[in-house]
Amino acid sequence: MKQVLLAMGVVLSLVSSSAVLAKDLTLSEKIDILVKAYPETLNMGSEKGVGFIRHAQILEVDDGVKRDHFQMLEAGDIEDSLQQVYPAGACETRPDVNFDPGRIRSEKLMTLMYGGSKKEVARNLVPVKWFGETLQVTSINGVNTALEAVRDELVPRSDLRKYLAPSAGVFNFRKVAGQKNLSVHSFGAAIDLNTKFADYWVWSRGKPGNVPVYKNKFPMEIVAIFEKHGFIWGGRWYHYDTMHFEYRPELLEIAKRAGVSACK
Repeated sequence: MKQVLLAMGVVLSLVSSSAVLAKDLTLSEKIDILVKAYPETLNMGSEKGVGFIRHAQILEVDDGVKRDHFQMLEAGDIEDSLQQVYPAGACETRPDVNFDPGRIRSEKLMTLMYGGSKKEVARNLVPVKWFGETLQVTSINGVNTALEAVRDELVPRSDLRKYLAPSAGVFNFRKVAGQKNLSVHSFGAAIDLNTKFADYWVWSRGKPGNVPVYKNKFPMEIVAIFEKHGFIWGGRWYHYDTMHFEYRPELLEIAKRAGVSACK
């Protein structure tokens, strides 16, 4: 099995992702967390594979292929997707080179949960009101309910409204820019906030493995509320996308169990 990478911060306002000493979790423990995070779609799991409620299929966890970071981004398996531990919390982090927790995904897992085509995904999209807009969000895994919970917690904060809307959208069946794999927007399980305040490594003319440092413009209160309800933030990636949030509750629970926090 591939070695798990952990991340823990230093007690500073900006926390490095490299200085981490936390409880390591076994692959079996992480798979158990994964299955429990998606009770609507997953019904069993072990180091060998995970089973799906609506599909008579077992998806292998580790296909045995050794990949570098960029190969994992384009064609990672489930084990690849769980290697880097996401540091949640109301503190900013400064990730090390190629520390992209959550940006590595198993496309097979995502398509079996949410749908493998635009038409299939669209069957489960529902409207979610979002600060004067209506967004199309998947109802699978309760993503729509989670986003509504984020919205409801942010409604009283009129001072934060400018960062939230207009949204750059949720559902958009497309590939990740410059890659062969599908974006989480393809599944209606990710939202982009106001691009006016966004920093994106491609826009800043970064190259894979070599991106300029950005200055975050989104208040960490927004990030903490999204994380509270199961969404991870693209601002914690070395290849950053600060307007981007996607529903990945398993990564937040793994970090909690491992004792990893952005504020330590």
